[in-house]
Amino acid sequence: MQRSSATRGVAFRLWFLTVALGFAGSAWSETVLITGANSGIGLELARQYAEKGWTVIATHRRSSTPDSLAELIAAHDNVRVERMDVTDGEQIAALSAKLSDLPIDILVNNAGVYNDRGDCTTDDCPGDWSTQDFGNLSYQLFDTIMAVNVRGPLMVSEAFVDQVAMSDRKLIVSISSTNGTLTEPLAGAGGIFYRSSKAALNKAMQQVARALRGRGITVLLMHPGAVATERQAYLADFPGMIDTPTSATGMVATLETITFEDTGRFINYDGTTAPW
Repeated sequence: MQRSSATRGVAFRLWFLTVALGFAGSAWSETVLITGANSGIGLELARQYAEKGWTVIATHRRSSTPDSLAELIAAHDNVRVERMDVTDGEQIAALSAKLSDLPIDILVNNAGVYNDRGDCTTDDCPGDWSTQDFGNLSYQLFDTIMAVNVRGPLMVSEAFVDQVAMSDRKLIVSISSTNGTLTEPLAGAGGIFYRSSKAALNKAMQQVARALRGRGITVLLMHPGAVATERQAYLADFPGMIDTPTSATGMVATLETITFEDTGRFINYDGTTAPW
């Protein structure tokens, strides 16, 4: 039996409203998970994505919520803070299970270690570089840096790959550094562990990019620039240094332009190709 024109009109309006609400909802449903989001680049990325209206999963490794993230939660109701040490397989698996039904559009492997902070008592402590100098190498620090900077992104990417695959954007980003380049000379002979970890991260995630091509997941490596974070504030006046908002703004804008054709690339925060 045919429906009346009035009935068809009501049905159409209901259909149109459903579609419209669906599109409106999708504009607010994009989700980013950022590791090491309690300070520096990670915190600024979390803040900027929150201001864009994204759902932000900001992770940290502390025993309680850091003040920086407590302030972010207070300012944005679309921010969710979770504890996850990227070297702890049980914590990673637990959070993945907790978020098993949540599509993650962008997974940002940001957590990292660049020097010896064993004697630090504050978050803005610059740490000690001397234990990465040949002749004074601390192999305990080597193990820590490799665990956080290389193993961590691999473990997190494996644990959350299904959530990324469920999303629209399907993007895994690892924050790297041109300190790991093999093709350009770098000043000085220090930072052996940190520089080696970034070279290893680049190769590891390049392999991940190849492994995930069949799932349509884009894997990207990004150099955030020479950023004067709170721990490197003493370098702010050095030539070429940029502040944290500039770096994060560039990365957020660049990630809007990324397509599957970019998978496996190593790029700067402004979208240009970074040296391997």
